[in-house]
Amino acid sequence: MGQDVQSRANASPLDPWMTRLLWFVGGYNLLAGLGMFTLYHEGLEFLGIPKPQFLLPIQLVGIMVALFGLGYCIVARRPAENRNVLLLGFLSKLLGSLLGGYYVATGKAPPIFLGAIFFGDIIYLPPFWLILRKLRRVN
Repeated sequence: MGQDVQSRANASPLDPWMTRLLWFVGGYNLLAGLGMFTLYHEGLEFLGIPKPQFLLPIQLVGIMVALFGLGYCIVARRPAENRNVLLLGFLSKLLGSLLGGYYVATGKAPPIFLGAIFFGDIIYLPPFWLILRKLRRVN
């Protein structure tokens, strides 16, 4: 009987695809953040954006992206306890998508930047919303 109670305590409230997605996004963000921190020149060149003199903001964003990646892994491991980390990630992806879209719409960023926004943020908004709803019901 003790094992049964322990296995229920360790069971994730999420569907398996949700947990796998969180692990994937966590790894993706860790790698993307590391890339933004170390390979900023190549990334900016690929997007057709001139390299600024002052790189600190770009590297700080890379650190934040990597930290969100770590956060998504933490949520995947213990979703109910860490659901607020996912809420912050959802809001970051939503606001980042809107800001990036604004820059493309006003011509301050090239259209190819939409691809980066889509694969880095927009694509994850619906599943993150579903996961947040499921975790809200669990509480």
